[in-house]
Amino acid sequence: MAFYLASKSPRRRELLKDAGFDFGILLSKTSDSVNEDVLPGESPEDYVARVTREKAKWGRKVAETERDPLLPVLAADTTVALNGKIYGKPADEKEAFEFLKDFSGQTHEVLTAVCLVDKGGKPRETLTKTFVTFRPLTDEEINSYIASGEPFDKAGGYGIQGLAGQFVEKVEGSYSGVIGLPVDETKALFAEIGIRPR
Repeated sequence: MAFYLASKSPRRRELLKDAGFDFGILLSKTSDSVNEDVLPGESPEDYVARVTREKAKWGRKVAETERDPLLPVLAADTTVALNGKIYGKPADEKEAFEFLKDFSGQTHEVLTAVCLVDKGGKPRETLTKTFVTFRPLTDEEINSYIASGEPFDKAGGYGIQGLAGQFVEKVEGSYSGVIGLPVDETKALFAEIGIRPR
């Protein structure tokens, strides 16, 4: 095991496994370990970077008190933005519909921040911004997608690797970043501290 992942996202785990990494998982026992509310005046870039940094800091603390303090901690967070507005995980079907209606026929941004903290506590960070263009969607298509249950644990209310892939006209940037972890950029962070895939 080379590091800890401070994330409950199954998609991030899959991406790291597929990239050839061996890691442990750190999960929060309380939902208030990191403040994921958007602060007043916070830009999408500042928001996602702050939340990721706080997750990494929390993970570092857990590693030092409950696990192996020598292992680094990786955290990541993804947010979706359109015209400066941040779209988190939809609270209900109504909000999921509003999100997808906003993205219909538009290009939105998917921002994924990654923070790696080694045993010395030094953070190494990267942030990717990917532009995703949706074709125009009908209300029927949106409702059908919401009925699948897929939107509810995902920033922006959709998963590009799932059924929503059919909505996408164009992706400019990191496809894996849209899923939840920019793999090439994450590998580069690990290389800085001598960790490479097996």
